[in-house]
Amino acid sequence: MIVTKKTKQINLTESADGFVLLFDKGKSKTSFDVIREIRRKFGIKKVGHAGTLDPMATGLLIVCVGKKTKEIFKFQDMEKTYTGTITLGASTPSMDAETELINVRSINDVSIDKINKVKNSYIGEIEQVPPMFSAIKHKGKALYKYARKGVEVERQPRKVNINSFLIHQIVLPNVDFEIECSKGTYIRVIANDFGETLGCGGYLTKLRRTAIGPYKVEDALTIEELNKIEIIDSGSV
Repeated sequence: MIVTKKTKQINLTESADGFVLLFDKGKSKTSFDVIREIRRKFGIKKVGHAGTLDPMATGLLIVCVGKKTKEIFKFQDMEKTYTGTITLGASTPSMDAETELINVRSINDVSIDKINKVKNSYIGEIEQVPPMFSAIKHKGKALYKYARKGVEVERQPRKVNINSFLIHQIVLPNVDFEIECSKGTYIRVIANDFGETLGCGGYLTKLRRTAIGPYKVEDALTIEELNKIEIIDSGSV
């Protein structure tokens, strides 16, 4: 069972094999905040999501409930689509707008032609070094915990695939984009590397996940819509 914004009620006894929920995460909420809300709503502890969204990001989060948590990997392996904004002319430690600006530079030499040329170089298989501000573990501790203490940990580059990279609008210093990519792609790293390739720096100021495989954010529940779902026959999943 796929729970979407059209779902009005859920019979937990009939859903004994669990269910999959499409959720539209709001800004400033963590992915775990969403898990907590869903556990509270349905009274079920076994809940997991198929791909973290940073707090500043919004959009589609696929949540598996009950026995469906065994199928999380199927959704994790699907390609993702994002829209967002890269702001040129500076960098940040986190590669997004969550930390302070550093290395502010001029964008006078940046042109539309240069932006499109750089964009084309990111299509296909590329290598990324995971950001320090990430949940990747090093010696049992998340990298972001080292980053907050100013400690840099060596990371190995990873191969990811960028299926498409579209530029929707350029109003400098902002570049609005849409990217379809493989699992494990850090859009923050693309924003940072994009700016470095242009020679002016760049960081992510907006991000929304619009699709995971065939699943679209327009079908996903907001927190308000989740709370309106009627739960009936509340047996254990």
